[in-house]
Amino acid sequence: MSGSRRRGLATNLITAQVVVVAVGALTLALTATVVAPPLFRRHLSRAGITSAPVRRHAEEAFVSTFTLSLAAATAAALLAAGVASWILVRQVSAPVEALARTADALAAGHLSTPPPSMGSSSELGRLSDAFSRMAIRLADTDASRSRLLSDLSHELRTPLATISAYIDGMQDDVLARDAQSWDTMRAQVSRLSRLTTDVRDAAAAQEGTLSLQPRVIDPARLAHDAVDAAAPRFATRGVHLSYAGPTTGLGVVGDPERLAQVLANLLDNALRHTPSGGHVTLGVRSAATRVLLVVTDDGDGIATDQLEAVFDRFHRGDPSRATGDDHGSGLGLTIARAIVTTHAGTLVAASPGVGHGTTVTMSLPASTVQSPRKPG
Repeated sequence: MSGSRRRGLATNLITAQVVVVAVGALTLALTATVVAPPLFRRHLSRAGITSAPVRRHAEEAFVSTFTLSLAAATAAALLAAGVASWILVRQVSAPVEALARTADALAAGHLSTPPPSMGSSSELGRLSDAFSRMAIRLADTDASRSRLLSDLSHELRTPLATISAYIDGMQDDVLARDAQSWDTMRAQVSRLSRLTTDVRDAAAAQEGTLSLQPRVIDPARLAHDAVDAAAPRFATRGVHLSYAGPTTGLGVVGDPERLAQVLANLLDNALRHTPSGGHVTLGVRSAATRVLLVVTDDGDGIATDQLEAVFDRFHRGDPSRATGDDHGSGLGLTIARAIVTTHAGTLVAASPGVGHGTTVTMSLPASTVQSPRKPG
């Protein structure tokens, strides 16, 4: 049935009430017709009334009186049911219709449409609250998607412009077709590739769709492996990297590959913001029911008002302060926090201020089961 031919909720409710009253009145009338006359005649016999004309007149009077009374009662019941139904309909159908109009507005893309008031009913109130939360989430998702597209287009512009400039320059013989030109373009292509991978991981992490294979792992071993993997890059930049903490004995439940990805991001971020001759330390320690993995550097530091913003997508506090040529994709800390959050953990940054180094702490729930020792 098409939407234009569907009956409204108010019509359906009133019709249902009228049908209930009508069926009740019909049932009462049939029952009274079958039961009342025999009982009335029995009472006449017990009263000693044997005259046929008197009995006939009494029965006719009873039937007419009973029928009139039943008709009056049925009419009153129908009227009362109609009034009660109309009041109920106004309390139920009006908010539902307003909710339907709001849903149509949201479906049409008007995500700022405020949810309607649902009256005093607790059930309708919960429906309104749930609808309001859904609308807010849709608006946030749409705003986040718009920001992501805007930020992504901005991030893509620089490497694409660089590649285009080099191609034009080589085509016009302004730039030499030498190893340096090819290395520059290759670096920009690598940057684009890393950016697309990071965007995919950031979206999956924030939407909770990352594939995880959790198991009990040793955070000390995880940290040692991260330091070993990053050591060559630190040595090339002239930055000292060290590990501080126990060799084993702790345990956390997590996906070792994803947590290793977090540590790699944290160490890369520390390397970008620590000058040659600086120090970066990855420490592991136990704190009550938590295990802390802490990356500390004595590099650029972070302004107090930027400590949370550094975890935003494509955040650039001051790109000119980053050391080296690799400024990253701008998604490393965003991905890292999202991964840690999926492990029921937290990731926070602290810094005394610009120029005084930074400490990033990853906190994970400690496992009651000790992690197995890694052979060798």
